[in-house]
Amino acid sequence: MYRLTAGHRTSITVATALTLVGSALGLAQPLVAKNIVDASGHGRSFWPLLLLLAVLFVTEAATGAIGRFVLERMGEGVVRQLRHGLVGRLLRLEMREYDRHRTGDLISRVTADTTLLREVVSQALVDLVTGALVAAGAIALMMWIDPLLLLLVALTVATAAAVVASLLKGIRAASEHMQNSVGAIAADLERALGALPMVRVHRAEDREARRIGERIESAHDAGVRTAKLASVMSPAVELAVQGSFLLVLVIGGLRVTGHANSLGDLVAFLLYASYLVLPLSSVFRAVGLIQRGMGAYQRIEQALALPAEPTPDTPRTETPAETPAVRAPAVRTPAARARARERGRPSVSYEEPALAVRDLTFGYDPAQPVLRGVTLTVPRRRQTALVGRSGAGKSTLFALVARFYEPDSGTLLFDGRPATELTRAACRERIAVVDQDTHVVHGTLRDNITYAVPDATDADVRRVVELAQLDDVVRRLRGGLSGMLGDRGNTLSGGERQRVALARALLARPELLLLDEPTSHLDAINEAALTTVMKDIAGECALLVIAHRLSTVQHADQIVVLDDGRATASGRHEELLTSSPTYRELAAGQMLRPGSTPPLPVTP
Repeated sequence: MYRLTAGHRTSITVATALTLVGSALGLAQPLVAKNIVDASGHGRSFWPLLLLLAVLFVTEAATGAIGRFVLERMGEGVVRQLRHGLVGRLLRLEMREYDRHRTGDLISRVTADTTLLREVVSQALVDLVTGALVAAGAIALMMWIDPLLLLLVALTVATAAAVVASLLKGIRAASEHMQNSVGAIAADLERALGALPMVRVHRAEDREARRIGERIESAHDAGVRTAKLASVMSPAVELAVQGSFLLVLVIGGLRVTGHANSLGDLVAFLLYASYLVLPLSSVFRAVGLIQRGMGAYQRIEQALALPAEPTPDTPRTETPAETPAVRAPAVRTPAARARARERGRPSVSYEEPALAVRDLTFGYDPAQPVLRGVTLTVPRRRQTALVGRSGAGKSTLFALVARFYEPDSGTLLFDGRPATELTRAACRERIAVVDQDTHVVHGTLRDNITYAVPDATDADVRRVVELAQLDDVVRRLRGGLSGMLGDRGNTLSGGERQRVALARALLARPELLLLDEPTSHLDAINEAALTTVMKDIAGECALLVIAHRLSTVQHADQIVVLDDGRATASGRHEELLTSSPTYRELAAGQMLRPGSTPPLPVTP
């Protein structure tokens, strides 16, 4: 709780001060009531004391309300801070962590776990602070009135506390298990909804419902265990409170009869005992709620402790190559690079290739490398193609170029500079990627196209719409560029989603454009048109294309053949047909001959 409330200590201090004032006013009321009883018994006027009691009551209510509001607002601030931290962390995790953790479970830590924690901070903390203060004051005054009666109360409360303490560990474990099950529910539901067409086609609704139902049952069982332990705790507290009240009433009455105490003393002590009921009950409930919340907090801490990519502000030790005398040109924004091209002054030196890969080795499991000593060069303003059988490592190479993973050995060079000398953000500013699994987010068509350059001009947007041949999509959508796309772009066809991703990549004006299977969702006519577009793009930037359809890339300036994680050959189409058995086999499977051309659009 102390770590959670860091940065909110001022609010806690103000709320505590208000709570202390309210508690003092509340604790004064039984003393005033004692004097009213004594004054009435001796025939003295007690109306001023009644007025004072009313003022104390109203003032206590006002200060208590303000103090509680301050504490609850602080609780909301703590949860807001946690959610900001979690979202920022989850968006920057190392890519390996997404391979190890389920997306739905990570999302539940931002939603379900923080919601439970909000109850802990905004409610349990309030009850713990106010209950402890009021109980401490009441106990002090009860000690002053009658230490013997206080001892009897303390014995009964200590018994209840021992019962509660024995249950707390079980409550925390059951709560953590329940939160894990809730996270699994979210992960399994996200899995099913993310592949809903597959689920429907294979009539797997009942099977998925049973799978998620098992998680629901696990969460239910953990919740029942938590409730069972809490149900034992509550009666223990109630019995202790009621038992102590009865003891005070009986033994206190005997002491008044024996003239050891006055009737006013007994009334005051009983009022303090009743004042002790709610504070002690709230303290015990708060402790139980905190234990349940700590299960959620442990899951949040685990997420915050996951390794993340370094941010652009992370300091790096300057290498000799980066000293002011020989520092390479600074990386510029896409708009700056565009202005530089228009002025004829490139933002970087064109003497070095856009990308060079030197003896690159990598494996998702280091014991099973996917890439083995790959070496290749991607010249500027040229089209380079990567071809090979499925599983040869083509998409993995793209992931390394995008700095999603770090190679086990070897070097990546951007503009002649090792990637290790650049931040990941600086590397990514140089590239744009069109994945095989295209990403279209919920929002307008314009939002999706301008995702990388939110402040793009209308002219720039129109340019990439024409290049990516999205005019028909713009015309068809209600609202044109402002038309809403469904979740994951489900209102678009696969080819249309791919063209949206291509337009987004072109808008960034990258120095290196990575295309992963750009024609996988296109018909023959659009494939031929895209081949022409790629030639135009290669005139502006370096182009690295993964293709299974060799007709798309057979006119590339360079074709690199990957086989079993190794670059086994490179050259042009005609050269590789004679020098590379792997390429010849791939071409034969697609009936490509030397000098053959892709099909041209046919006009009806």
